[in-house]
Amino acid sequence: MSHDHHHTSSGKNLKLAFFLNLAFTILEFIGGIYVNSIAIVSDAVHDLGDSLSLGTSWYLDNKSKQKSDSKFSFGYRRFSLLGALINSLVLIGGSVYVIYEAVRRLMAPEHSDAQGMMIFAIIGVAVNGFAAWKLSSGKTLNEKVVSWHLLEDVLGWVAVLVVSIILQFRDIHYLDPALSLAITLYILWNVFKRLKKTLYIFLQGTPSEINIKEVKYKIERIQGVASTHHVHIWSQEGEHHVFTAHVKLQHINCFKEYLKLKTEVLNSLEPYNFEHFTVQFELDSETCSLT
Repeated sequence: MSHDHHHTSSGKNLKLAFFLNLAFTILEFIGGIYVNSIAIVSDAVHDLGDSLSLGTSWYLDNKSKQKSDSKFSFGYRRFSLLGALINSLVLIGGSVYVIYEAVRRLMAPEHSDAQGMMIFAIIGVAVNGFAAWKLSSGKTLNEKVVSWHLLEDVLGWVAVLVVSIILQFRDIHYLDPALSLAITLYILWNVFKRLKKTLYIFLQGTPSEINIKEVKYKIERIQGVASTHHVHIWSQEGEHHVFTAHVKLQHINCFKEYLKLKTEVLNSLEPYNFEHFTVQFELDSETCSLT
């Protein structure tokens, strides 16, 4: 699949998820109050935050497709990463609210309309499940974080569905907030892992799938290469990586030998599929001002 096709799909998927989430949020507020379910009302508040972050993600995803210019010479891909960060923070904030409401309801249990909960739960699983499925194959961190938003909603509605079925037979008031609390804590654990990865990329950490020592070794083992320094590998948004390095050459007697060695070094980088790489070659008689 080409990058252009993938970017187009990501925009359409985020757009679909945004409108589905916004429409269902409105329905949740009305239904949650009607059936007196804290799980539904708290999820509606959470979904409102999700809708705002999904809209932001959609905008930033479109922004990330812009070509490079004088302001952003590497392009706008890292705007997608910004969307992932915003979504993670919104998801954490919404989850804290859900935990607060669930604990409050555990301390003062209330009766809920089991049949109404079941109807909303079935709709919730269908709507959010479809949106989560559409984004499940996303490659950017933005899409992955959004998919966790939607997965949380799916699991939350599954919990509501289970509770509503049990309440048809036994009126156990604390089940509604207890399951809501359990699901939220599980999702928070996964969000913090994703947030850690997002911040790692923001701080220009080396992509986990690339061994920088291996890259340096492959270059330095080429005959004619004396050493490497200032080797840097970082990712724009978790999918497209950038490589820069200084390569010290030795025993270069003519320009033809220089060109041949240069080609060998650049060819050694091809397996890594760097979107952009810059290599500064230095002769053995030169002294790098940055060392």
